[in-house]
Amino acid sequence: MDSIKYLIIGGLAVVSYLLLLAWQEDYPRVPNGDIQQAAEVALAPVNDVPAVPTTSSVSSADVPVVSTSPVVANVAPSDTLITVETDVFRIVLDRNGGDIVEVALPQYRKHIDVEDDPFVLLENNAQRLYVAKSGLVGRNGIDSTQRALYQSGATSYSLAPNADSLTVSMTYTDATGVQVVKQFTFDRGSYLITVNYEIHNNSAAAWNANVFGQINRTDFPDPSTVSGVGRSSFLGFAATSADDPYYKVKFEDVADGIQPHQLTGGWIAMSQHYFLSAWIPSATTSNTFSMRVSPQNPNEYIGGFTSPEFSVAPGQTANESIQFYAGPKDQYSLREISPNLDLTIDYGWLWFAASPIYWLLRQIDSIVGNYGWSILLLTLTVKAIFYKLSATSYRSMANMRRVMPKMEQLKERYGDDRMKLQKATMELYQKEKINPFGGCLPMLVQMPVFIALYWVLMESIELRQAPFILWINDLSVMDPYFILPLLMGVSMFAQQLLSPTPADPMQAKVMRFMPVVMTIFFLWFPAGLVLYWLANSVLGITQQYYVTKKIEREFEAKEARNS
Repeated sequence: MDSIKYLIIGGLAVVSYLLLLAWQEDYPRVPNGDIQQAAEVALAPVNDVPAVPTTSSVSSADVPVVSTSPVVANVAPSDTLITVETDVFRIVLDRNGGDIVEVALPQYRKHIDVEDDPFVLLENNAQRLYVAKSGLVGRNGIDSTQRALYQSGATSYSLAPNADSLTVSMTYTDATGVQVVKQFTFDRGSYLITVNYEIHNNSAAAWNANVFGQINRTDFPDPSTVSGVGRSSFLGFAATSADDPYYKVKFEDVADGIQPHQLTGGWIAMSQHYFLSAWIPSATTSNTFSMRVSPQNPNEYIGGFTSPEFSVAPGQTANESIQFYAGPKDQYSLREISPNLDLTIDYGWLWFAASPIYWLLRQIDSIVGNYGWSILLLTLTVKAIFYKLSATSYRSMANMRRVMPKMEQLKERYGDDRMKLQKATMELYQKEKINPFGGCLPMLVQMPVFIALYWVLMESIELRQAPFILWINDLSVMDPYFILPLLMGVSMFAQQLLSPTPADPMQAKVMRFMPVVMTIFFLWFPAGLVLYWLANSVLGITQQYYVTKKIEREFEAKEARNS
């Protein structure tokens, strides 16, 4: 009968697996970015920039507000666009305001199987709005009443093969003869763009303005994250302040109202899984940071900064520079750009453990060159570091397993008398020198490290579209054939066989069912995370088997000596 039962269970498991593969083929999971919103949103309003009072300086009470009367451009949008190509960017600039209206990243594909289809970070179309605006507002600001329409010498620019940088210039001259040259400088291999304003005051009076930068985005799903079970990365604004080096603001919180704050230097960013855009104003000025909802579109959220007023004397020339980052969440690159900007790679409260783990992962991969093998070696390294603690835990489990027959005898002897059973059990523990909590405490010490490793693998841009071996060609998405989750379930079941059976029958049933639950839970987890859990489980089984056998041999030798 048992053989027939196991045959039926095996057949059901095979059929369930085939059905799961068929379901996956019929209803494949696609990136959120491929799901178009049902409701179309309007294109970016022309004039939603901050307006500042026409005073000589910006006080702490000055709160940037958007203009409620947008001005329609007198030139068709297609006629004002400029394309820029570098080794890491495909960018579209709009001469109407000099804004960045599209950013594509050629070194990061949108889909792993599609060539020459770069991931688009910023865009402006009927379905999505995500742009970076900057300009000059205030007393004489050319963007205060309507966006300045710049002139450019060309409609396309590209970084020369032998050049280290590329500068794109736009020019605007106001009614008083003041000339503003807006320059975008792109460096080879860098995702940081320098935006410089060169003001030539050819008028007879002083010229005053404030620099602003802002990110406009509608609330559409994160296109860099694949749908599935598991932790969802934060999507929304992030900033730094004097009270908090890193804080996050969701879109719904922006709608509820966010108080602006001032900070010398600072930054404001739009954060999503794997990628980031951020404005970084001058580190020497006291800048006002704010977040708000566009009055033209309640689904459009704006986060930005306004710098203090600067003045250019008649006949003089002045320069004001800000920076804009648009690219991957590279921890070390972001750290060099501005203080605390690297915290946008959010490891939560376990950052102190996650940061060295990330460093170790990078070091291993610099030698191995494959993040799948690097994850395995990293897991092995962490296991080796905690070998003694794990051995203590497994030794306690082995001793508990060894005395299980005596425990069963005590249950039969005392029946339902729980007080006598508990007393006899404690006496047995003392006699056998067993600490019932010895198997738990060492594992609790290790848990923060293993959780931190989980977050590192979840947040690392390096795992996006990183291949391993055979059918695993992207460690950041689920295993298409569910082989890794199934192997992980088998390894958990094997580990249970080496562990002592809980005394409570109900708890024992729950524990036996746990591998099934975890397998289902991990089916849609990124392959890199499942690989880590599988490797950790296999290494745990190996160590636990070794310790258990060692304890059994020691006990047998002791029994032989006593006899």
